[in-house]
Amino acid sequence: MTVTTPNAAAAPRTAPDLSRHSLPLGRRFRDRFATVLIAAALLVAIVPLGVVVYEVITRGGSAMSLDFLTADIPHDYRAFGPGMGPAITGTLLITGLAALIAIPLGVLGAIYLNEYGKQSPLARFIRTMADVMTGVPSIMMGLFIYVMWVENVETKSGFAGSLALACLMLPIVIRSSEEMLRLVPDELRQASAALGARKWRTTLTVVLPSAISGITSGSLLAIARAAGETAPIVVTVGLAFLSNPDLINGGNTTLAAQIFRNATQPFAASTQRAWGAALTLVVIVLLFTIIARFVASRFATKEH
Repeated sequence: MTVTTPNAAAAPRTAPDLSRHSLPLGRRFRDRFATVLIAAALLVAIVPLGVVVYEVITRGGSAMSLDFLTADIPHDYRAFGPGMGPAITGTLLITGLAALIAIPLGVLGAIYLNEYGKQSPLARFIRTMADVMTGVPSIMMGLFIYVMWVENVETKSGFAGSLALACLMLPIVIRSSEEMLRLVPDELRQASAALGARKWRTTLTVVLPSAISGITSGSLLAIARAAGETAPIVVTVGLAFLSNPDLINGGNTTLAAQIFRNATQPFAASTQRAWGAALTLVVIVLLFTIIARFVASRFATKEH
């Protein structure tokens, strides 16, 4: 009987060639073709954005000055000169209050949907309504707040505008935050539960810090949309040429509303103010994006 013994020194196995050149010609062609399509799609997306940014900077930069950022809005659309101080103040106050209303409610709603509600009938109903609200035109939100609030208190105000913008922001925050919470691995929740932590504590100290970066991005997307909305502001806020820090009493204005009002006038002075207001709005959104990213990075869970 013959016994086969393994070789004392097995022959080294050569690693397979995984380079692109080893692929069949057809696969290499499809790979090249897909790469070209992706690059072309990126170029198609970047070029219009670059043109818009270039136009806003070049046209709006000529209107920039300290007076433009601080002075009152002129009553005469034909008059050259500053400013947009009341619109900047109104944008910060109205959008800020809308964010204070919508973001906490949206994040809490997302926590319920992902951590507690799951696929319950109430959770499915909330998801459906959030999707419906996402597609509702902004003017409908403005008319809704006008009927439910403005007509009852008989005055337009910045608070009414904040309510309208909050209605626009809420579904975006809910859906984006829920998707970010879904990306948190279940192993983290299970590990926290194994250590004896209750569900609310796990959500607060483990799940939210892990998803804070994505939640911040979704909230910033909602804020950017709200800051640029015009129709709800025109319907619910009214008109103002002076700064009004009181959001309850009196009219107010925002940069988006001033862009609309000045851009529709056939005067060079109003057109210049519209471009300046557009550049100011872009810079404000950019600054808040950078600040929010920095804050989120400080509270996010670090991977070691």
